[in-house]
Amino acid sequence: MAAGEAFSEIIDGDVYKYYADGRWQKSASGKFVPIINPTTRKTHFKVQACTQEEVNKVIETSKVAQKLWAKTPLWKRAELLHKAAAILKQHRDPIADCLVKEIAKPAKDAVTEVVRSGDLVSYCAEEGVRVLGEGKFLVSDSFPGNERTKYCLTSKIPLGVVLAIPPFNYPVNLAVSKIAPALIAGNSIVLKPPTQGAVAALHMVHCFHLAGFPKGLISCVTGKGSEIGDFLTMHPGVNCISFTGGDTGIAISKKAGMIPLQMELGGKDACIILEDADLDLAAANIVKGGFSYSGQRCTAVKVVLVMASVADTLVEKVNSKVAKLTVGRPEDDCDITPVVTESSANFIEGLVMDAKQKGATFCQEYKREGNLIWPLLLDNVRPNMRIAWEEPFGPVLPVIRINSADEGIHHCNASDFGLQGCVFTRDINKAILISDAMETGTVQINSAPARGPDHFPFQGLKDSGIGSQGITNSINMMTKIKSTVINLPAPSYTMG
Repeated sequence: MAAGEAFSEIIDGDVYKYYADGRWQKSASGKFVPIINPTTRKTHFKVQACTQEEVNKVIETSKVAQKLWAKTPLWKRAELLHKAAAILKQHRDPIADCLVKEIAKPAKDAVTEVVRSGDLVSYCAEEGVRVLGEGKFLVSDSFPGNERTKYCLTSKIPLGVVLAIPPFNYPVNLAVSKIAPALIAGNSIVLKPPTQGAVAALHMVHCFHLAGFPKGLISCVTGKGSEIGDFLTMHPGVNCISFTGGDTGIAISKKAGMIPLQMELGGKDACIILEDADLDLAAANIVKGGFSYSGQRCTAVKVVLVMASVADTLVEKVNSKVAKLTVGRPEDDCDITPVVTESSANFIEGLVMDAKQKGATFCQEYKREGNLIWPLLLDNVRPNMRIAWEEPFGPVLPVIRINSADEGIHHCNASDFGLQGCVFTRDINKAILISDAMETGTVQINSAPARGPDHFPFQGLKDSGIGSQGITNSINMMTKIKSTVINLPAPSYTMG
């Protein structure tokens, strides 16, 4: 089946449908949400503007479907996930093309995201069979004062309806990182994709549809956050929320009520460079970590804290690599492509102008055309500049010169964020001591921050999030413990 034929039923005219009750549907609202191509700054796609009543129906069908899915054998759930993964990878090119058009992701990186997502789904299927196939057996006499009169059997059971909200920068990968653990654990899933990235997400959902999952088990609703956002996150039929994004997550956490939350809300990932660091290695990772996908990554290097004695050398090495970055269209696989929206570009520019006014050293000339911002390294940044603390989510990287490791640790820990950080040194003892002192969910030693591999634990402290992701952690978070206690009429001891 050709790619166009495979996805023909998800679109009506020039508006993409939403997915509910096992079929592609048009919203009764008769309205659509435009998706702006970041490169052309013109409407490229349109998606349905779903209503609150349609959300109600979706959650109701999800609850019914989940009860039946929970009775599906674990091996069968895994089998369907493997099938979806294969279909997803088979159709990587049309999905990747959506990523290029919607979020200006370089073409090669867009393909990588889809393939990586398929691999994540398959791994999750395998891991779920192992994690969920085991329980615990406890006996009462292990606690003081008790005879062996009780046997306790514990197992993991699904939560119910999981609401998944991924961000624009990885709308496929960070969607399946929520969908696959939810499904293998016996939950149903309601996906609310980001506006930028919604069409790629709809294509991905269709791959699950083609795999043959039961009707109503997977839903995907599109629309304006102002109309259905709070309605979804506060809906009494939702039993768990997995959210990746910005400070919207803090508002969600305050409104969601007593349900499990899994949230990753961004970071200001600090890169500490000691005097004994391999500066070539550090420079390569700073450029990769700070400028890949134009800096639009939660785990991007967001601030470089370098010992003053080696700062000149490091900045020179970084600048030479920045000069080699290509700038232009995502279709041409350029290193630096337009940021996702005009408002994002305006925000980044505001940080740059604040730094300029307060005396930062511009290692390159600031240049912008529309949403396209050329890569910029800012040296001699001071703590009174906004760029020292705020997350630009763009190709602008501040360098702060420090006089001790403690000074770097202090700056890192003074941030409201605590997602990841990194340390460059040849002394593993120093690296471990600094890592232990940094208030971040993960510290990379001699490498840039990164979320993957996808089975590694991934979590943030402070305003960077709640809970931990990673395949096993997500499966465990999307289940709860159920205990059955067998009460014996008299104490019973093995071989007694």
